Amino acid sequence: MGLFPSFCPDHSPTQASLGGPDLSPPQSCSVCLDSLEPVLSFSVLKCPSCHGSWFHRDCVQRQAHSAGLFFFRCTLCSNQQDFQEEMLRMGIYIPERDASWESEANAYSELLEVYTRCDALICLCSDGRTHSAKTGWFQVIRCQLCGSTGTHRKCWGLQLDARDWACSDCTHATDQTVSMVTSPQGGRRSLLSKLHTSSFSCEKAALPVGSDSPEGILHSLGLQLCPLSMRVEVDGDQALSAGVELVRRADFDPTRTLCVCFKDPQMTTFPSSLQQGDTDRQYFLKLLVQQIQDSVVFEGPEGSKNLALDSQALRDDLYLDVGCLLALSLAHGGPPLGFFSPALYRCLFNHPAGGPLGLTHMTPGTLCTRRLSRLAEAESVDELREAASGSRELLELAGCSRPIGSLEEKEALVEDLVRFAMVTRMQLPLERFREGLQTLGVFDQVQLFPSVFHSVFCQVEDSLSAQTLHQLFSVHFSQQGDRRSRETPVFSFWRRFLQDCEAGRSSVSLKDLLRFATGTEELPAAGLLPSPSISFLHRGEGGERRRLRRRESLKDEGLLPERELCSKRLLLPVTSSYQAFKSCMEQAVSSQVHLLPPSS
Repeated sequence: MGLFPSFCPDHSPTQASLGGPDLSPPQSCSVCLDSLEPVLSFSVLKCPSCHGSWFHRDCVQRQAHSAGLFFFRCTLCSNQQDFQEEMLRMGIYIPERDASWESEANAYSELLEVYTRCDALICLCSDGRTHSAKTGWFQVIRCQLCGSTGTHRKCWGLQLDARDWACSDCTHATDQTVSMVTSPQGGRRSLLSKLHTSSFSCEKAALPVGSDSPEGILHSLGLQLCPLSMRVEVDGDQALSAGVELVRRADFDPTRTLCVCFKDPQMTTFPSSLQQGDTDRQYFLKLLVQQIQDSVVFEGPEGSKNLALDSQALRDDLYLDVGCLLALSLAHGGPPLGFFSPALYRCLFNHPAGGPLGLTHMTPGTLCTRRLSRLAEAESVDELREAASGSRELLELAGCSRPIGSLEEKEALVEDLVRFAMVTRMQLPLERFREGLQTLGVFDQVQLFPSVFHSVFCQVEDSLSAQTLHQLFSVHFSQQGDRRSRETPVFSFWRRFLQDCEAGRSSVSLKDLLRFATGTEELPAAGLLPSPSISFLHRGEGGERRRLRRRESLKDEGLLPERELCSKRLLLPVTSSYQAFKSCMEQAVSSQVHLLPPSS
Protein backbone atom coordinates (compact mmCIF):
# COMPACT_ATOMS: atom_id res chain seq x y z
CA MET A 1 0.00 0.00 0.00
CA GLY A 2 1.15 3.51 -0.73
CA LEU A 3 3.37 2.48 -3.69
CA PHE A 4 2.83 4.03 -7.11
CA PRO A 5 5.21 2.18 -9.46
CA SER A 6 5.82 3.44 -12.97
CA PHE A 7 6.46 1.34 -16.06
CA CYS A 8 7.67 1.89 -19.58
CA PRO A 9 5.31 0.90 -22.44
CA ASP A 10 7.21 -2.35 -23.01
CA HIS A 11 7.00 -3.56 -19.41
CA SER A 12 3.67 -2.16 -18.22
CA PRO A 13 1.14 -4.62 -16.70
CA THR A 14 -1.14 -6.34 -19.20
CA GLN A 15 -4.28 -8.47 -19.05
CA ALA A 16 -4.92 -11.82 -20.70
CA SER A 17 -8.11 -12.31 -22.71
CA LEU A 18 -9.39 -15.27 -20.71
CA GLY A 19 -12.92 -16.34 -19.79
CA GLY A 20 -15.50 -18.90 -20.72
CA PRO A 21 -15.13 -20.71 -24.02
CA ASP A 22 -18.37 -19.27 -25.30
CA LEU A 23 -17.88 -15.65 -24.21
CA SER A 24 -17.21 -13.19 -27.01
CA PRO A 25 -15.62 -9.80 -26.23
CA PRO A 26 -18.23 -7.11 -25.63
CA GLN A 27 -18.58 -4.22 -28.06
CA SER A 28 -19.39 -1.48 -25.54
CA CYS A 29 -18.01 -0.06 -22.32
CA SER A 30 -19.96 -1.28 -19.29
CA VAL A 31 -19.57 2.13 -17.60
CA CYS A 32 -20.41 4.69 -20.32
CA LEU A 33 -22.06 2.18 -22.73
CA ASP A 34 -20.22 3.73 -25.69
CA SER A 35 -18.54 1.46 -28.21
CA LEU A 36 -14.99 0.27 -27.62
CA GLU A 37 -12.38 -1.68 -29.52
CA PRO A 38 -12.60 -5.26 -28.14
CA VAL A 39 -8.83 -5.52 -27.78
CA LEU A 40 -7.18 -5.36 -24.35
CA SER A 41 -4.68 -2.50 -24.19
CA PHE A 42 -3.60 0.38 -22.00
CA SER A 43 -6.89 2.14 -22.74
CA VAL A 44 -9.21 -0.89 -22.55
CA LEU A 45 -9.46 -2.98 -19.36
CA LYS A 46 -11.69 -5.82 -18.22
CA CYS A 47 -12.97 -7.38 -15.00
CA PRO A 48 -10.80 -10.33 -13.83
CA SER A 49 -13.77 -12.12 -12.31
CA CYS A 50 -16.55 -12.30 -14.89
CA HIS A 51 -14.40 -11.43 -17.98
CA GLY A 52 -17.57 -10.00 -19.54
CA SER A 53 -17.27 -6.42 -18.28
CA TRP A 54 -14.90 -4.32 -20.43
CA PHE A 55 -14.44 -0.57 -20.09
CA HIS A 56 -12.36 2.44 -21.06
CA ARG A 57 -9.56 3.32 -18.64
CA ASP A 58 -10.88 6.86 -18.26
CA CYS A 59 -14.38 5.58 -17.49
CA VAL A 60 -13.30 3.16 -14.79
CA GLN A 61 -11.02 5.82 -13.27
CA ARG A 62 -13.96 8.23 -13.02
CA GLN A 63 -16.02 5.44 -11.48
CA ALA A 64 -13.29 4.84 -8.88
CA HIS A 65 -13.20 8.55 -7.99
CA SER A 66 -16.99 8.57 -7.59
CA ALA A 67 -17.47 5.24 -5.77
CA GLY A 68 -14.43 5.34 -3.51
CA LEU A 69 -12.81 2.36 -1.83
CA PHE A 70 -15.98 1.05 -0.18
CA PHE A 71 -18.28 0.99 -3.25
CA PHE A 72 -15.89 0.49 -6.18
CA ARG A 73 -16.76 -2.83 -7.84
CA CYS A 74 -17.46 -4.42 -11.21
CA THR A 75 -20.55 -2.96 -12.81
CA LEU A 76 -21.59 -6.37 -14.18
CA CYS A 77 -20.81 -9.05 -11.58
CA SER A 78 -20.39 -6.77 -8.51
CA ASN A 79 -17.12 -8.49 -7.56
CA GLN A 80 -15.18 -6.15 -5.28
CA GLN A 81 -12.01 -7.73 -3.86
CA ASP A 82 -10.53 -9.26 -7.03
CA PHE A 83 -11.74 -6.31 -9.10
CA GLN A 84 -10.05 -3.71 -6.91
CA GLU A 85 -6.79 -5.67 -6.75
CA GLU A 86 -6.71 -5.96 -10.54
CA MET A 87 -7.52 -2.29 -11.09
CA LEU A 88 -4.77 -1.23 -8.67
CA ARG A 89 -2.35 -3.46 -10.56
CA MET A 90 -3.38 -1.83 -13.83
CA GLY A 91 -2.78 1.66 -12.45
CA ILE A 92 -6.29 2.76 -11.46
CA TYR A 93 -6.23 5.03 -8.41
CA ILE A 94 -8.92 4.23 -5.82
CA PRO A 95 -9.36 6.95 -3.19
CA GLU A 96 -9.87 5.70 0.36
CA ARG A 97 -13.13 7.49 1.07
CA ASP A 98 -16.86 6.99 0.99
CA ALA A 99 -18.84 7.24 -2.22
CA SER A 100 -19.66 10.71 -3.48
CA TRP A 101 -23.38 10.07 -3.34
CA GLU A 102 -23.18 9.11 0.32
CA SER A 103 -21.90 12.56 1.29
CA GLU A 104 -24.74 14.50 -0.35
CA ALA A 105 -27.29 15.95 2.06
CA ASN A 106 -30.73 14.33 1.76
CA ALA A 107 -29.55 12.38 -1.26
CA TYR A 108 -32.18 9.67 -0.72
CA SER A 109 -35.04 11.69 0.65
CA GLU A 110 -37.22 10.90 -2.34
CA LEU A 111 -36.95 7.17 -1.53
CA LEU A 112 -38.86 7.81 1.69
CA GLU A 113 -41.83 9.18 -0.21
CA VAL A 114 -44.67 6.74 -0.85
CA TYR A 115 -47.80 6.97 -2.95
CA THR A 116 -50.66 8.27 -0.79
CA ARG A 117 -53.50 9.03 -3.18
CA CYS A 118 -56.81 7.20 -3.50
CA ASP A 119 -57.43 6.16 -7.11
CA ALA A 120 -60.83 4.56 -6.60
CA LEU A 121 -63.50 5.56 -9.09
CA ILE A 122 -65.53 7.15 -6.27
CA CYS A 123 -63.64 8.37 -3.20
CA LEU A 124 -65.75 8.30 -0.03
CA CYS A 125 -63.27 10.20 2.14
CA SER A 126 -64.56 13.63 3.22
CA ASP A 127 -60.97 14.94 3.48
CA GLY A 128 -60.22 14.21 -0.16
CA ARG A 129 -58.21 11.70 -2.16
CA THR A 130 -54.82 12.77 -0.78
CA HIS A 131 -55.79 12.17 2.84
CA SER A 132 -54.35 9.02 4.40
CA ALA A 133 -55.02 8.09 7.99
CA LYS A 134 -52.50 6.05 9.95
CA THR A 135 -55.03 3.24 10.44
CA GLY A 136 -58.68 2.49 9.76
CA TRP A 137 -61.01 2.74 6.80
CA PHE A 138 -59.34 5.78 5.25
CA GLN A 139 -55.73 4.64 5.32
CA VAL A 140 -54.37 4.53 1.77
CA ILE A 141 -52.94 1.11 0.88
CA ARG A 142 -50.85 0.63 -2.24
CA CYS A 143 -50.97 -2.02 -4.94
CA GLN A 144 -48.70 -4.86 -3.85
CA LEU A 145 -47.54 -5.42 -7.45
CA CYS A 146 -46.82 -1.97 -8.91
CA GLY A 147 -46.89 0.29 -5.84
CA SER A 148 -47.98 3.22 -7.99
CA THR A 149 -51.73 3.00 -7.34
CA GLY A 150 -53.58 3.40 -4.06
CA THR A 151 -57.02 3.31 -2.49
CA HIS A 152 -58.78 3.87 0.81
CA ARG A 153 -60.05 0.60 2.25
CA LYS A 154 -63.58 1.99 2.38
CA CYS A 155 -63.51 3.24 -1.20
CA TRP A 156 -62.58 -0.20 -2.62
CA GLY A 157 -64.82 -2.21 -0.32
CA LEU A 158 -61.93 -3.93 1.47
CA GLN A 159 -61.94 -5.33 4.98
CA LEU A 160 -60.76 -3.16 7.83
CA ASP A 161 -57.54 -5.15 8.33
CA ALA A 162 -56.78 -5.68 4.63
CA ARG A 163 -53.17 -5.03 3.61
CA ASP A 164 -52.77 -7.01 0.37
CA TRP A 165 -54.45 -5.42 -2.63
CA ALA A 166 -53.82 -5.35 -6.38
CA CYS A 167 -55.05 -2.56 -8.65
CA SER A 168 -57.24 -3.19 -11.69
CA ASP A 169 -54.39 -2.81 -14.18
CA CYS A 170 -52.17 -5.37 -12.43
CA THR A 171 -55.06 -7.77 -11.90
CA HIS A 172 -55.90 -7.63 -15.59
CA ALA A 173 -52.24 -8.05 -16.61
CA THR A 174 -51.92 -11.18 -14.47
CA ASP A 175 -55.14 -12.80 -15.75
CA GLN A 176 -57.02 -12.21 -12.48
CA THR A 177 -54.30 -13.79 -10.33
CA VAL A 178 -51.19 -12.49 -8.59
CA SER A 179 -49.27 -15.74 -8.97
CA MET A 180 -48.82 -15.58 -12.75
CA VAL A 181 -47.18 -13.11 -15.12
CA THR A 182 -46.74 -13.13 -18.86
CA SER A 183 -43.73 -15.10 -20.10
CA PRO A 184 -41.18 -13.56 -22.50
CA GLN A 185 -42.50 -15.84 -25.22
CA GLY A 186 -46.01 -14.50 -24.90
CA GLY A 187 -47.06 -17.93 -23.69
CA ARG A 188 -48.78 -19.11 -20.56
CA ARG A 189 -46.54 -17.78 -17.79
CA SER A 190 -43.26 -17.33 -16.05
CA LEU A 191 -43.36 -18.39 -12.42
CA LEU A 192 -43.62 -15.73 -9.74
CA SER A 193 -40.54 -14.39 -8.03
CA LYS A 194 -40.88 -17.01 -5.29
CA LEU A 195 -39.75 -19.60 -7.84
CA HIS A 196 -36.65 -17.67 -8.82
CA THR A 197 -35.52 -16.19 -5.51
CA SER A 198 -34.07 -17.73 -2.43
CA SER A 199 -33.85 -16.59 1.15
CA PHE A 200 -30.16 -17.44 0.94
CA SER A 201 -27.72 -14.84 -0.24
CA CYS A 202 -25.47 -15.66 -3.15
CA GLU A 203 -22.46 -14.96 -0.96
CA LYS A 204 -20.56 -18.00 0.26
CA ALA A 205 -20.62 -16.77 3.83
CA ALA A 206 -24.42 -16.98 3.89
CA LEU A 207 -24.37 -20.77 4.00
CA PRO A 208 -24.71 -22.06 7.57
CA VAL A 209 -22.62 -25.14 6.76
CA GLY A 210 -19.39 -25.75 4.93
CA SER A 211 -19.37 -25.60 1.17
CA ASP A 212 -17.18 -28.66 0.77
CA SER A 213 -20.05 -31.03 -0.06
CA PRO A 214 -23.25 -30.79 -2.11
CA GLU A 215 -25.14 -32.48 0.72
CA GLY A 216 -24.41 -29.58 3.08
CA ILE A 217 -25.39 -26.90 0.57
CA LEU A 218 -28.61 -28.67 -0.48
CA HIS A 219 -29.46 -29.24 3.17
CA SER A 220 -29.10 -25.48 3.69
CA LEU A 221 -31.45 -24.80 0.80
CA GLY A 222 -33.87 -27.34 2.27
CA LEU A 223 -34.22 -25.13 5.35
CA GLN A 224 -36.55 -22.96 3.25
CA LEU A 225 -39.16 -25.74 3.16
CA CYS A 226 -42.19 -25.20 5.38
CA PRO A 227 -44.41 -27.78 7.12
CA LEU A 228 -47.34 -26.97 4.82
CA SER A 229 -47.82 -29.62 2.15
CA MET A 230 -48.89 -29.59 -1.48
CA ARG A 231 -50.67 -32.64 -2.87
CA VAL A 232 -49.33 -34.29 -6.03
CA GLU A 233 -51.50 -36.97 -7.65
CA VAL A 234 -49.71 -39.33 -10.04
CA ASP A 235 -51.67 -41.48 -12.50
CA GLY A 236 -49.84 -44.80 -12.66
CA ASP A 237 -46.17 -43.97 -13.18
CA GLN A 238 -46.66 -40.67 -15.07
CA ALA A 239 -44.43 -38.66 -12.74
CA LEU A 240 -43.35 -36.07 -15.35
CA SER A 241 -46.94 -35.23 -16.30
CA ALA A 242 -47.83 -34.83 -12.64
CA GLY A 243 -44.75 -32.66 -12.06
CA VAL A 244 -45.49 -30.35 -14.99
CA GLU A 245 -49.07 -30.01 -13.83
CA LEU A 246 -47.79 -29.15 -10.35
CA VAL A 247 -45.49 -26.27 -11.39
CA ARG A 248 -48.16 -24.83 -13.68
CA ARG A 249 -50.71 -24.58 -10.90
CA ALA A 250 -51.61 -21.04 -9.85
CA ASP A 251 -51.03 -21.90 -6.18
CA PHE A 252 -47.66 -23.61 -6.75
CA ASP A 253 -45.24 -22.90 -3.91
CA PRO A 254 -41.84 -24.66 -4.08
CA THR A 255 -41.28 -24.23 -0.35
CA ARG A 256 -44.16 -26.55 0.55
CA THR A 257 -43.52 -30.20 1.30
CA LEU A 258 -44.65 -32.61 -1.41
CA CYS A 259 -47.48 -34.98 -0.46
CA VAL A 260 -47.51 -37.64 -3.20
CA CYS A 261 -50.42 -39.95 -3.95
CA PHE A 262 -50.04 -42.62 -6.65
CA LYS A 263 -53.13 -43.61 -8.61
CA ASP A 264 -53.63 -46.17 -11.34
CA PRO A 265 -55.95 -45.45 -14.31
CA GLN A 266 -58.91 -46.78 -12.30
CA MET A 267 -58.02 -44.24 -9.55
CA THR A 268 -57.09 -46.80 -6.94
CA THR A 269 -54.10 -46.27 -4.73
CA PHE A 270 -50.86 -47.67 -6.19
CA PRO A 271 -48.84 -49.21 -4.64
CA SER A 272 -49.85 -49.56 -1.00
CA SER A 273 -46.30 -49.71 0.34
CA LEU A 274 -45.74 -46.11 -0.80
CA GLN A 275 -47.56 -44.90 2.27
CA GLN A 276 -44.61 -45.87 4.48
CA GLY A 277 -42.74 -42.76 5.62
CA ASP A 278 -41.22 -40.69 2.81
CA THR A 279 -41.01 -43.59 0.37
CA ASP A 280 -43.81 -42.21 -1.80
CA ARG A 281 -42.04 -38.88 -2.25
CA GLN A 282 -38.65 -40.53 -2.85
CA TYR A 283 -40.14 -42.88 -5.43
CA PHE A 284 -41.91 -40.00 -7.18
CA LEU A 285 -38.72 -37.91 -7.36
CA LYS A 286 -36.74 -40.87 -8.72
CA LEU A 287 -39.35 -41.53 -11.41
CA LEU A 288 -39.43 -37.82 -12.18
CA VAL A 289 -35.68 -37.58 -12.79
CA GLN A 290 -35.72 -40.73 -14.92
CA GLN A 291 -38.57 -39.47 -17.11
CA ILE A 292 -37.09 -35.99 -17.45
CA GLN A 293 -33.84 -37.30 -18.91
CA ASP A 294 -35.85 -39.39 -21.39
CA SER A 295 -38.06 -36.47 -22.43
CA VAL A 296 -37.84 -34.37 -25.61
CA VAL A 297 -35.93 -31.71 -23.70
CA PHE A 298 -32.76 -33.84 -23.68
CA GLU A 299 -30.88 -35.86 -26.26
CA GLY A 300 -27.81 -38.08 -26.24
CA PRO A 301 -26.64 -41.36 -24.71
CA GLU A 302 -27.62 -42.53 -21.26
CA GLY A 303 -25.75 -40.63 -18.56
CA SER A 304 -24.45 -37.90 -20.89
CA LYS A 305 -27.39 -35.83 -22.09
CA ASN A 306 -27.29 -32.52 -23.92
CA LEU A 307 -30.15 -30.06 -24.12
CA ALA A 308 -32.21 -30.71 -27.27
CA LEU A 309 -33.89 -28.07 -29.43
CA ASP A 310 -37.61 -28.79 -29.68
CA SER A 311 -40.03 -26.20 -31.05
CA GLN A 312 -43.06 -27.66 -29.24
CA ALA A 313 -41.16 -27.69 -25.95
CA LEU A 314 -40.27 -24.03 -26.52
CA ARG A 315 -43.88 -23.20 -27.30
CA ASP A 316 -45.04 -24.96 -24.13
CA ASP A 317 -42.17 -23.45 -22.10
CA LEU A 318 -41.23 -26.99 -21.07
CA TYR A 319 -37.58 -26.02 -20.53
CA LEU A 320 -38.63 -23.78 -17.65
CA ASP A 321 -40.81 -26.53 -16.18
CA VAL A 322 -38.08 -29.17 -16.39
CA GLY A 323 -35.48 -26.87 -14.83
CA CYS A 324 -37.88 -26.06 -12.01
CA LEU A 325 -38.64 -29.75 -11.40
CA LEU A 326 -34.95 -30.72 -11.29
CA ALA A 327 -34.22 -27.97 -8.77
CA LEU A 328 -37.30 -28.99 -6.81
CA SER A 329 -36.09 -32.61 -6.74
CA LEU A 330 -32.64 -31.69 -5.44
CA ALA A 331 -33.96 -29.39 -2.71
CA HIS A 332 -36.71 -31.82 -1.62
CA GLY A 333 -34.39 -34.79 -1.14
CA GLY A 334 -34.42 -36.37 -4.59
CA PRO A 335 -31.58 -38.49 -6.03
CA PRO A 336 -28.50 -37.04 -7.76
CA LEU A 337 -29.25 -36.23 -11.38
CA GLY A 338 -26.16 -37.83 -12.90
CA PHE A 339 -27.17 -37.49 -16.56
CA PHE A 340 -25.82 -34.07 -17.63
CA SER A 341 -23.06 -34.19 -20.22
CA PRO A 342 -19.87 -32.26 -19.39
CA ALA A 343 -20.73 -29.91 -22.27
CA LEU A 344 -24.19 -29.10 -20.88
CA TYR A 345 -22.78 -28.53 -17.40
CA ARG A 346 -20.17 -26.22 -18.91
CA CYS A 347 -22.74 -24.26 -20.92
CA LEU A 348 -24.84 -23.74 -17.79
CA PHE A 349 -22.19 -23.07 -15.14
CA ASN A 350 -18.97 -22.42 -17.14
CA HIS A 351 -17.16 -25.28 -15.42
CA PRO A 352 -14.58 -26.47 -15.99
CA ALA A 353 -13.27 -23.35 -17.69
CA GLY A 354 -11.01 -24.13 -20.59
CA GLY A 355 -10.82 -24.11 -24.34
CA PRO A 356 -13.74 -23.94 -26.74
CA LEU A 357 -16.29 -26.70 -27.10
CA GLY A 358 -15.28 -29.38 -29.58
CA LEU A 359 -16.92 -31.92 -31.82
CA THR A 360 -16.63 -34.57 -29.08
CA HIS A 361 -19.01 -32.52 -26.93
CA MET A 362 -21.85 -32.74 -29.44
CA THR A 363 -24.60 -35.34 -29.31
CA PRO A 364 -23.45 -38.38 -31.31
CA GLY A 365 -25.60 -39.64 -34.15
CA THR A 366 -27.48 -36.42 -34.96
CA LEU A 367 -27.57 -34.98 -38.47
CA CYS A 368 -25.67 -31.88 -37.35
CA THR A 369 -22.93 -33.99 -35.71
CA ARG A 370 -22.53 -36.16 -38.80
CA ARG A 371 -22.13 -33.14 -41.05
CA LEU A 372 -19.57 -31.57 -38.75
CA SER A 373 -17.71 -34.87 -38.57
CA ARG A 374 -17.37 -34.87 -42.36
CA LEU A 375 -15.85 -31.41 -42.19
CA ALA A 376 -13.49 -32.40 -39.39
CA GLU A 377 -12.36 -35.56 -41.19
CA ALA A 378 -11.54 -33.79 -44.46
CA GLU A 379 -7.88 -34.34 -45.40
CA SER A 380 -7.65 -32.02 -48.37
CA VAL A 381 -9.05 -28.71 -49.52
CA ASP A 382 -11.26 -30.45 -52.08
CA GLU A 383 -12.75 -32.77 -49.44
CA LEU A 384 -13.32 -29.81 -47.13
CA ARG A 385 -15.07 -27.83 -49.87
CA GLU A 386 -17.20 -30.85 -50.78
CA ALA A 387 -18.23 -31.37 -47.16
CA ALA A 388 -18.99 -27.65 -46.82
CA SER A 389 -21.10 -27.78 -49.98
CA GLY A 390 -23.14 -30.65 -48.52
CA SER A 391 -23.73 -28.58 -45.36
CA ARG A 392 -24.42 -25.27 -47.10
CA GLU A 393 -27.68 -24.59 -45.22
CA LEU A 394 -26.01 -25.20 -41.85
CA LEU A 395 -23.12 -22.91 -42.74
CA GLU A 396 -25.48 -20.16 -43.83
CA LEU A 397 -27.50 -20.40 -40.61
CA ALA A 398 -24.30 -20.26 -38.54
CA GLY A 399 -22.91 -17.32 -40.52
CA CYS A 400 -19.97 -19.43 -41.72
CA SER A 401 -20.72 -19.42 -45.47
CA ARG A 402 -17.33 -18.16 -46.64
CA PRO A 403 -14.89 -19.26 -49.35
CA ILE A 404 -12.44 -21.95 -48.24
CA GLY A 405 -8.90 -21.27 -49.39
CA SER A 406 -6.81 -23.74 -47.41
CA LEU A 407 -7.05 -26.78 -45.16
CA GLU A 408 -5.85 -24.67 -42.22
CA GLU A 409 -9.28 -23.03 -42.12
CA LYS A 410 -10.90 -26.33 -41.14
CA GLU A 411 -10.25 -26.07 -37.40
CA ALA A 412 -11.71 -22.56 -37.08
CA LEU A 413 -14.70 -23.51 -39.23
CA VAL A 414 -15.54 -26.57 -37.15
CA GLU A 415 -15.07 -24.59 -33.92
CA ASP A 416 -17.48 -21.88 -35.13
CA LEU A 417 -20.07 -24.46 -36.17
CA VAL A 418 -19.84 -26.31 -32.85
CA ARG A 419 -20.34 -23.04 -30.98
CA PHE A 420 -23.36 -22.25 -33.15
CA ALA A 421 -24.89 -25.71 -32.69
CA MET A 422 -24.41 -25.95 -28.93
CA VAL A 423 -24.59 -22.34 -27.76
CA THR A 424 -25.94 -19.80 -30.24
CA ARG A 425 -29.03 -21.68 -31.44
CA MET A 426 -29.67 -22.97 -27.89
CA GLN A 427 -29.70 -19.54 -26.23
CA LEU A 428 -33.45 -19.48 -25.52
CA PRO A 429 -33.71 -23.09 -24.23
CA LEU A 430 -30.64 -22.55 -22.04
CA GLU A 431 -32.05 -19.29 -20.70
CA ARG A 432 -35.41 -20.79 -19.78
CA PHE A 433 -33.75 -23.88 -18.33
CA ARG A 434 -31.54 -21.67 -16.14
CA GLU A 435 -34.59 -19.74 -14.94
CA GLY A 436 -36.23 -22.99 -13.89
CA LEU A 437 -33.09 -24.11 -12.05
CA GLN A 438 -33.23 -20.89 -10.02
CA THR A 439 -36.10 -22.38 -8.02
CA LEU A 440 -35.27 -22.21 -4.30
CA GLY A 441 -31.86 -20.73 -5.19
CA VAL A 442 -30.40 -23.97 -6.56
CA PHE A 443 -28.84 -22.41 -9.67
CA ASP A 444 -27.15 -19.64 -7.68
CA GLN A 445 -25.52 -22.10 -5.30
CA VAL A 446 -24.35 -24.40 -8.10
CA GLN A 447 -22.89 -21.40 -9.90
CA LEU A 448 -20.99 -20.47 -6.74
CA PHE A 449 -19.66 -24.00 -6.22
CA PRO A 450 -19.59 -25.66 -9.67
CA SER A 451 -16.81 -28.12 -8.85
CA VAL A 452 -18.66 -29.31 -5.74
CA PHE A 453 -21.88 -30.02 -7.67
CA HIS A 454 -20.26 -31.61 -10.71
CA SER A 455 -20.76 -35.12 -9.34
CA VAL A 456 -24.45 -34.39 -8.64
CA PHE A 457 -25.30 -33.32 -12.19
CA CYS A 458 -22.90 -35.39 -14.30
CA GLN A 459 -22.50 -39.15 -14.55
CA VAL A 460 -20.54 -40.79 -11.75
CA GLU A 461 -19.89 -44.37 -10.80
CA ASP A 462 -22.19 -46.05 -8.33
CA SER A 463 -21.14 -44.69 -4.96
CA LEU A 464 -23.02 -47.29 -2.89
CA SER A 465 -20.39 -49.44 -1.24
CA ALA A 466 -19.83 -51.18 2.06
CA GLN A 467 -17.68 -48.26 3.17
CA THR A 468 -20.42 -45.79 2.21
CA LEU A 469 -23.07 -47.60 4.24
CA HIS A 470 -20.68 -48.04 7.14
CA GLN A 471 -20.08 -44.28 7.28
CA LEU A 472 -23.76 -43.47 6.73
CA PHE A 473 -24.95 -44.87 10.07
CA SER A 474 -23.96 -43.53 13.46
CA VAL A 475 -23.80 -46.16 16.21
CA HIS A 476 -25.38 -45.79 19.65
CA PHE A 477 -24.10 -48.31 22.21
CA SER A 478 -25.77 -48.94 25.55
CA GLN A 479 -24.39 -47.26 28.64
CA GLN A 480 -24.41 -50.44 30.76
CA GLY A 481 -21.14 -52.29 30.61
CA ASP A 482 -22.54 -55.82 30.23
CA ARG A 483 -24.92 -54.81 27.43
CA ARG A 484 -22.19 -52.83 25.65
CA SER A 485 -19.88 -55.86 25.76
CA ARG A 486 -22.54 -57.90 23.91
CA GLU A 487 -23.17 -55.12 21.39
CA THR A 488 -19.52 -54.58 20.39
CA PRO A 489 -19.13 -57.89 18.51
CA VAL A 490 -22.53 -57.33 16.84
CA PHE A 491 -21.19 -54.13 15.33
CA SER A 492 -18.30 -56.16 13.94
CA PHE A 493 -20.89 -58.57 12.51
CA TRP A 494 -22.55 -55.60 10.85
CA ARG A 495 -19.36 -54.48 9.10
CA ARG A 496 -18.66 -58.03 7.97
CA PHE A 497 -22.21 -58.37 6.68
CA LEU A 498 -21.79 -55.18 4.60
CA GLN A 499 -18.67 -56.64 3.01
CA ASP A 500 -20.48 -59.91 2.23
CA CYS A 501 -23.34 -57.97 0.59
CA GLU A 502 -20.87 -56.01 -1.52
CA ALA A 503 -18.95 -59.13 -2.57
CA GLY A 504 -22.12 -61.08 -3.44
CA ARG A 505 -21.72 -63.58 -0.58
CA SER A 506 -25.20 -62.76 0.73
CA SER A 507 -28.68 -63.25 -0.68
CA VAL A 508 -29.37 -59.51 -0.26
CA SER A 509 -27.55 -56.59 -1.87
CA LEU A 510 -26.38 -53.30 -0.42
CA LYS A 511 -29.28 -51.60 -2.22
CA ASP A 512 -31.73 -54.02 -0.57
CA LEU A 513 -30.18 -53.28 2.79
CA LEU A 514 -30.42 -49.52 2.22
CA ARG A 515 -34.07 -49.84 1.21
CA PHE A 516 -34.82 -51.91 4.30
CA ALA A 517 -33.10 -49.52 6.72
CA THR A 518 -34.10 -46.15 5.26
CA GLY A 519 -36.96 -46.75 2.83
CA THR A 520 -34.94 -45.51 -0.15
CA GLU A 521 -32.79 -47.44 -2.61
CA GLU A 522 -30.63 -44.48 -3.60
CA LEU A 523 -28.94 -41.87 -1.45
CA PRO A 524 -30.54 -38.44 -2.01
CA ALA A 525 -28.33 -35.63 -3.28
CA ALA A 526 -29.06 -33.67 -0.08
CA GLY A 527 -28.34 -36.68 2.15
CA LEU A 528 -30.74 -38.52 4.43
CA LEU A 529 -32.61 -36.63 7.13
CA PRO A 530 -32.66 -37.39 9.93
CA SER A 531 -29.21 -38.97 9.88
CA PRO A 532 -29.47 -42.78 9.98
CA SER A 533 -28.41 -44.45 13.20
CA ILE A 534 -27.89 -47.96 14.60
CA SER A 535 -29.08 -49.26 17.95
CA PHE A 536 -29.22 -52.81 19.30
CA LEU A 537 -32.07 -55.17 20.08
CA HIS A 538 -31.61 -57.47 23.08
CA ARG A 539 -33.68 -60.48 24.09
CA GLY A 540 -36.55 -59.67 26.40
CA GLU A 541 -37.04 -56.13 24.99
CA GLY A 542 -39.99 -54.79 23.03
CA GLY A 543 -43.71 -55.43 23.24
CA GLU A 544 -45.98 -58.32 22.47
CA ARG A 545 -45.32 -57.97 18.73
CA ARG A 546 -41.62 -58.70 19.20
CA ARG A 547 -42.27 -61.64 21.52
CA LEU A 548 -44.59 -63.22 18.97
CA ARG A 549 -41.98 -62.73 16.30
CA ARG A 550 -39.31 -64.40 18.47
CA ARG A 551 -41.50 -67.46 18.98
CA GLU A 552 -41.97 -67.81 15.25
CA SER A 553 -38.26 -67.54 14.44
CA LEU A 554 -35.77 -70.29 14.99
CA LYS A 555 -34.07 -70.33 18.34
CA ASP A 556 -30.50 -70.14 17.04
CA GLU A 557 -31.34 -67.19 14.81
CA GLY A 558 -32.19 -64.88 17.68
CA LEU A 559 -34.15 -61.70 17.11
CA LEU A 560 -34.95 -60.20 13.74
CA PRO A 561 -33.73 -56.66 13.01
CA GLU A 562 -36.26 -53.86 13.12
CA ARG A 563 -36.41 -50.44 11.53
CA GLU A 564 -37.97 -47.08 12.30
CA LEU A 565 -38.32 -45.31 8.95
CA CYS A 566 -39.40 -41.96 10.38
CA SER A 567 -36.29 -41.65 12.52
CA LYS A 568 -34.07 -43.66 10.12
CA ARG A 569 -33.08 -45.96 13.01
CA LEU A 570 -31.98 -49.56 12.46
CA LEU A 571 -32.11 -51.99 15.40
CA LEU A 572 -29.58 -54.80 14.98
CA PRO A 573 -30.27 -58.11 16.76
CA VAL A 574 -27.78 -59.12 19.43
CA THR A 575 -26.66 -62.65 18.51
CA SER A 576 -23.87 -64.92 19.66
CA SER A 577 -22.42 -65.72 16.23
CA TYR A 578 -22.01 -64.11 12.84
CA GLN A 579 -23.91 -66.89 11.07
CA ALA A 580 -26.96 -66.30 13.29
CA PHE A 581 -26.66 -62.52 12.70
CA LYS A 582 -26.40 -62.98 8.93
CA SER A 583 -29.39 -65.33 8.86
CA CYS A 584 -31.52 -62.85 10.85
CA MET A 585 -30.55 -59.95 8.58
CA GLU A 586 -31.19 -61.84 5.34
CA GLN A 587 -34.54 -63.15 6.55
CA ALA A 588 -35.79 -59.70 7.60
CA VAL A 589 -34.47 -57.81 4.58
CA SER A 590 -35.73 -60.38 2.07
CA SER A 591 -39.21 -60.39 3.58
CA GLN A 592 -39.52 -56.59 3.46
CA VAL A 593 -37.79 -55.21 0.35
CA HIS A 594 -40.24 -56.88 -2.06
CA LEU A 595 -42.97 -54.62 -0.62
CA LEU A 596 -41.18 -51.52 -1.85
CA PRO A 597 -41.68 -50.27 -5.43
CA PRO A 598 -39.37 -51.78 -8.05
CA SER A 599 -36.35 -49.83 -9.19
CA SER A 600 -37.32 -49.90 -12.87
